[in-house]
Amino acid sequence: MTAKYKALSAVEDSTSDSEITIEVNKVVGFHYRLCEVNSEGNKGDWFEESKNKGLLYYLHGYHNVVIGLERALEGKKIGDKVEITLKPDDAYGFRDPAAVLRVPLKKLQLAKGAEKAKTGGLVRVRSEKGWRNGIILKPGKFNADVDFNHPLAGRVLHYEVEVELIRKASQQEVESGRPLGPSVED
Repeated sequence: MTAKYKALSAVEDSTSDSEITIEVNKVVGFHYRLCEVNSEGNKGDWFEESKNKGLLYYLHGYHNVVIGLERALEGKKIGDKVEITLKPDDAYGFRDPAAVLRVPLKKLQLAKGAEKAKTGGLVRVRSEKGWRNGIILKPGKFNADVDFNHPLAGRVLHYEVEVELIRKASQQEVESGRPLGPSVED
C-alpha cells in the first residue's frame, strides 16, 4: 500500500490500519477486476478492471456497489482480497422484458457525436423519475426499440477485489449517501 493511501486510511483515533474494518458509514476504496461466468461455471476474459484507473470508492451500507459485493466486503480490512461470484439477484438483477420499450426518436438524447439512432447506440431518455440510459435495439423511421435493462443484468459475475482504503465517512457523505473522494475534511 502506498504511503498516500496508508495516511488516508487511518481514523483520527488510535485505531491502527490493521484494526479498521468495513462497516456502515465507512468510505471504502478498492481495486477490482470483473468477468462473466458462463452456464458451465467457466470464467470469461476480464472485461473491466480498475488497476490503472484508480480506486473505486463507495460508502458502505448505502448500496453504492452491487449488494452481493457490499455483503462480501463487510468486516474486511485494508489489504484483504476477496473473490466472489454473484448471481444476478445479488448483482444487477434479472433482465426485465418490460424494460424494452418503443420510444419516439424525438424523445431520445443520442450519445455525444452520434448523428442518428443506430443499433447498439447509447441513448438517454427523460422520464418522470429522471434520466434513464438505454441501448438501441432496433431503430426505425419514427421510433426506436430501446433496452433500459442494465447491460450486466441477468449475468453471473465474478469479482476479484483488493481493499486499499477504509476511513470514517464525513457527515456530508453520510447525508448525501455517497463518498466524496479519498479524503474529506468535515
